Amino acid sequence: MSTRSVKSYAKINISLRVVKKREDGYHELDSVMVPIELHDSIIISTLKNSGDNFVTIDDFSNGLVHYNLATEGINALANKYGFSTKFRVYIHKVIPMQAGLGGGSSNAAFTMKAVNQMLKLNASDEELIDMAKTFGADIPFFVKCVPARCHGIGEIMEPIEIKNNYSVLIVKPASGCSTKEVFAIADKKDYNYVDIDNVVKALKEGDDDLLAASIGNSLEEAASTLVPEIKQIKETLKAAGFKIVLMSGSGSTVFALSTDSSLVKKVAKSLEDKYLVEVTKVIKK
Repeated sequence: MSTRSVKSYAKINISLRVVKKREDGYHELDSVMVPIELHDSIIISTLKNSGDNFVTIDDFSNGLVHYNLATEGINALANKYGFSTKFRVYIHKVIPMQAGLGGGSSNAAFTMKAVNQMLKLNASDEELIDMAKTFGADIPFFVKCVPARCHGIGEIMEPIEIKNNYSVLIVKPASGCSTKEVFAIADKKDYNYVDIDNVVKALKEGDDDLLAASIGNSLEEAASTLVPEIKQIKETLKAAGFKIVLMSGSGSTVFALSTDSSLVKKVAKSLEDKYLVEVTKVIKK
């Protein structure tokens, strides 16, 4: 039996612009996505004499877990490469669900990468991305897992530079956001414009004033109608001294970026009794 342990990293959207809804139901996006050190842990082992894969997740706190995208990732590889090996996948969850942090998508990508290595399939990143985009818009990002500007439905990625070393304060209210519900609400309104060019420029130059003035998320207003605490958390973080504050993805997580790690830790401590709070860092490459 072969076993491998991997870290499955989360992401934040430093900005997200919805360009349009496509005829196939997906949405064209223009987004800046960056990996963060917050991660789930995955232990994956080959199984003997088994007719199926088994994926176990240790977080059933909100009753949302029916299956994990890791299963889809293994099946996609098996269909393409024709192997019959089955796997036991144990996922220790730290990344909260319905949070806009890409936990399930990350699990799928990192499971696919682990199986690729364990079975010596020699699939390239591009081949993994081509498979991944068929069952999850965020999964391709986690194949490379580097800061990127993402286009299309998320599968077209341009690596970006980040000059500053950012600490990240993650604050999530008890209620999560269903991506499907958030888009359904947002589709009924005009999507707000977000200047992604300036966001990329600000990150490259380390210009936090420009970054604070340019960031935005086209889904934030819709998500806030489902979880009003999103706006409250943003106001609290700005009042605490953070300039760069935004909701990630389709919510409900709000994050703050700062090069002042002491401020991040101080504010985290003051909020941990009320919200799910994590202190982490941006992975720059």
